Amino acid sequence: MSNDKEIITILLVDDVAEVRESIKKMLSFEPDFKYVGGAGTGREGVQMAKELKPDIVMMDINMPDMDGLEAAKHISKALPATGIIMMSVQNDQDYMNRAMLAGARFFLAKPVDMDPLHNTVRSVFQTHVKPTKQMLERISASASTSVIEYSEDEGKLGNRAGHVIVVYSPQGGVGKTMLATSLASGLMKEGIKTLLVDSDLEFGDVGAFLDLRSQRTIVDAIEEVASLDDPDYFDSMVATHNSGIKVLLAPPRASIGMDLRQNQPHMVAEVIKQVRYFYDFVVVDASRQLDMLNSTLFEISSKIVLITQPSLTSVKNTRMVLALFEENGFTQERIAVVVNKGIEKPTNKIVPPIEKIQAYLKRPIEGMIPLVDDVLILSAINRGVPLIASDRDQNKTPLKQLHQLSDHLYATLMGEATEQKIKNTPQQQQPQKRGGVLGGLFGNR
Repeated sequence: MSNDKEIITILLVDDVAEVRESIKKMLSFEPDFKYVGGAGTGREGVQMAKELKPDIVMMDINMPDMDGLEAAKHISKALPATGIIMMSVQNDQDYMNRAMLAGARFFLAKPVDMDPLHNTVRSVFQTHVKPTKQMLERISASASTSVIEYSEDEGKLGNRAGHVIVVYSPQGGVGKTMLATSLASGLMKEGIKTLLVDSDLEFGDVGAFLDLRSQRTIVDAIEEVASLDDPDYFDSMVATHNSGIKVLLAPPRASIGMDLRQNQPHMVAEVIKQVRYFYDFVVVDASRQLDMLNSTLFEISSKIVLITQPSLTSVKNTRMVLALFEENGFTQERIAVVVNKGIEKPTNKIVPPIEKIQAYLKRPIEGMIPLVDDVLILSAINRGVPLIASDRDQNKTPLKQLHQLSDHLYATLMGEATEQKIKNTPQQQQPQKRGGVLGGLFGNR
């Protein structure tokens, strides 16, 4: 073995001693693997990971004291460059989703076979551990020489509020991009800076919705993440809509997006973490996948806007996602459930009324965007404007409800003191291109 051969350090966490010994033997056959220790409980695994700082942590989900999902959250927060591989005899999609939300980089079914084990360790090391370590080193070096100073209280670049709003739905066709673009526009009040990020890397629609094109996209931001401490430099990577919205567009080709999602899924969140405090709000139009990319976005979010529509499958999937969020420690206050294409008084039993949706989800509906003729939405898209700003009559449905939702989120995140200010702002003082007239707040919290 050459002296410059990369050695991958591995910590194994499993409550069964025989399993630890078996996997240890399988790892010993590879000269580039170094077994640095074994733990029998989740709590012990967290402690050993912090002390040993391994490249890879292999962890069983079901363990006494602290289960693997909870332990993974602690490890990924303390050691962002460490790759976490979850193991379980229960090889189903629910466990995979829970593992991803907890911070795992891969999932292996037990009993573990040698070839998948070796391939997985190397893959996680190459696609997550190495790039993350290199990125953190570049950021550290850049920060030490940058003329921009970190604020004393929080050690962050920029002095804006930095609220990250992730717009997400597990269901396609629910109007996610329409809502994301409208929120970005509705939040652009006087003196407020807003960034819209298209993180649907393969099939992002923000550019099409807003009729935007740019030579630079999120790919450039990822490649040059260590240089994003300069707000002017980052501004050269974003497109500017004629309304003033700043937009970081998705890659120009699906193949590029697929490569980023598979090999560098954490980097979108790293870009946002670098630039979030240059803005008051960063609105993220997320893809529908429950994967590592979205998991890292959920983790850094101030608010997750979870969109559903009044159909049985959409409401069912929304309830499943809410359960996953709850299992992974997301508080109810962090998630805003919004019903799009809502029908206040449906005339048939196929469409559930809002009250039944709210009761089924056991969560308040914080916004209801009524069903409207698709011609209205298509007209806005053809003109390249957000739906919320597509008409001068701000009391028209659904513009009124979109403004109410954006004002509700604004007041919730920026502080209750803003609520009265929003209500007292005269309509004629609201700049039309920055979201138009502001409405009241929702009462059904």
